[in-house]
Amino acid sequence: MADLLPEHPDFLWRNPDPKPSYDAVVVGGGGHGLATAYYLAKNHGLTNVAVLEKGWLAGGNMARNTTIIRSNYLWDESAAIYERALKLWEGLPEELDYDFLFSQRGVLNLAHTLSDVRESVRRVEANKLNGVDAEWLSPEEVAKVCPIVNVFPNVRYPVLGATYQPRAGIAKHDHVAWAFARACDRMGVDLIQNCQVTGFAKDGDRVVGVETTRGRIATGTVGLAAAGHSSVLAELAGFRLPIQSHPLQALVSELYEPVHPTVVMSNHVHVYVSQAHKGELVMGAGVDSYNGYGQRGSFHVIEHQMAAAVELFPIFARAHVLRTWGGIVDVTMDASPIIGRTPVEGLYVNCGWGTGGFKATPAAGWALAHTMATGEPHELNRPFALDRFVTGALIDEHGAAAVAH
Repeated sequence: MADLLPEHPDFLWRNPDPKPSYDAVVVGGGGHGLATAYYLAKNHGLTNVAVLEKGWLAGGNMARNTTIIRSNYLWDESAAIYERALKLWEGLPEELDYDFLFSQRGVLNLAHTLSDVRESVRRVEANKLNGVDAEWLSPEEVAKVCPIVNVFPNVRYPVLGATYQPRAGIAKHDHVAWAFARACDRMGVDLIQNCQVTGFAKDGDRVVGVETTRGRIATGTVGLAAAGHSSVLAELAGFRLPIQSHPLQALVSELYEPVHPTVVMSNHVHVYVSQAHKGELVMGAGVDSYNGYGQRGSFHVIEHQMAAAVELFPIFARAHVLRTWGGIVDVTMDASPIIGRTPVEGLYVNCGWGTGGFKATPAAGWALAHTMATGEPHELNRPFALDRFVTGALIDEHGAAAVAH
């Protein structure tokens, strides 16, 4: 590991001005960008690195998600990268020396129809083949894991069972970002806030620098980790990405005593619910169908989400919503990410995670850092190359991921 800088007594990381040049630049100061910089330094000894963030660190999707962490995906490629992420999550609090409230309280994915049951049982068996902990639970077993779920048969969408991943759970998203940021800073990485990328300098088909609102920065290696704005940056670099950006809403309630012991997700009625450490109920649903970059969403999505939540959890009927928010998710046609090289030499991209970005944070950073440092994909991200949209080798994790996040 690189030599550590002395800790700062009054703040978690420095706030430096950009240098004229760096060995590598990461665009995007969210979880994936910070994790990429961390693993560039830790795994590859690259510390002359800058993370450029147009606003403040972790102020985008990292601060606007529902914090769920799981790895029970159907396809081999998805299971591999998410399971690596979960294994990294399990060691990160000690490795980063920061308690970001990682809680392995388990995740239930409910089944409400015979089709749900068939798909869920198939996914459990596929998970077992990939070494992912997974179980199929009956309605009675669901009630034992989460007693507040309504498992009575006389409802509109009765619970016919659920998949269960005991090692899954949640973490405090902003604390995760702070942990990575502090570790990056101590290894010499420059975290540069309020620095928007406005263009790319190229020599032929190779990147040689980035243009920013704080001046040009010379570099021959750039990693894009800007989530919903990845397509905008790609256009500036002269190529297109096969992604669409959508608003994704979530909400939290007022604080309540602990009543919800796990995480419950339902694709059929489209809601997922957990209870944060302080006591607020954290709820999410699906993306708004329209394309956009607004960090808000449509009211009808919340209306349907609340109806579903109250049906599944009658105890929540009188809960008060405290606030709502929206993130900007980037979705590919096969609902799987893009991690790897681009048509511009020296320019790499990590995008297209849809609503699954937070849980993948450490593995995405690990894989992108390896690709940037070596010029070749890691085994984790080799299947997620951009050229799969040319060859047709798509992964198609749409229906396999419950609410595909």
